[in-house]
Amino acid sequence: MKRYGLHGRRTMAFGVFLVVLLGCLETNDFGASIDYFGSVRQRLVTDGFDAARVNALYRDPKAAFEVRGISMYFVHSEGRLNYDQFLDPAMIRKARRYMTLHRETLETAERDFGVDPGVITAILLVETRLGTYVGNRRVINTFSTMAALSDSAVRDALWNAISGNTALSRDAFEAKALRKSSWAYDELKSFLRYTRRYNIDPLSVKGSYAGALGYCQFLPSNILKLGRDGNRDGHLDLFDHADAIASVASYLKHHGWRPGLSDQKAADVVYTYNHSRYYVNTVLKITKKLEG
Repeated sequence: MKRYGLHGRRTMAFGVFLVVLLGCLETNDFGASIDYFGSVRQRLVTDGFDAARVNALYRDPKAAFEVRGISMYFVHSEGRLNYDQFLDPAMIRKARRYMTLHRETLETAERDFGVDPGVITAILLVETRLGTYVGNRRVINTFSTMAALSDSAVRDALWNAISGNTALSRDAFEAKALRKSSWAYDELKSFLRYTRRYNIDPLSVKGSYAGALGYCQFLPSNILKLGRDGNRDGHLDLFDHADAIASVASYLKHHGWRPGLSDQKAADVVYTYNHSRYYVNTVLKITKKLEG
């Protein structure tokens, strides 16, 4: 499962380029006549979601087509992220303080799932700086926008807007858009089921540009499957430290974490959380520093 966190910075050159490009997208009349979410609404109703709820949700002005976010998938190849920042002594001190503050919760997670407190803390540090940087995009807009690319009119409008600024051919764009659309639609359904089960306003939840949410940056498809109610209040809230800690532990256990794993086995399990060896090496280096 590929995951997307909020760590690192892109190059200054790309930052300037993206600002210019997205400024153009926002000032242009981007497909104003298109019912962006029409196909998404219809598919959700066909798949059993309540029609009145779906229509009310997408009538809300906060439900918006995110040109800025969706373009990031097509106008650049993301470079190597600056994970080294998390090995800075100041960051390690923050992680140690976090472990002290949440000692009982981390010990409970270790007892219930067999996962070391250090590796849980390391993941939370790299993902969201221990819950202090969780993203500011509405999750429902992220997945709805990407899911809408199943509509050829929406794809055409986006291609016309970005074709001069992407290295992708039209065929490559089409293939990527359709692949991302299918993935995003499944995530959207999972997100709506999660928010419905726990009586959460889906328009209130914000996350990364790829839709990962909470202190642990879970994708919705993993929340109901692997998320855990760490404080046992009957509410699964990944913006709660106890729930986020328990959910990371649950995820790692599900993917093979056991007490006393070899370094290679530990690396393989952490790789399932984020398919980057640089990420994995950083998490394990932080873990060792926290154990020292």
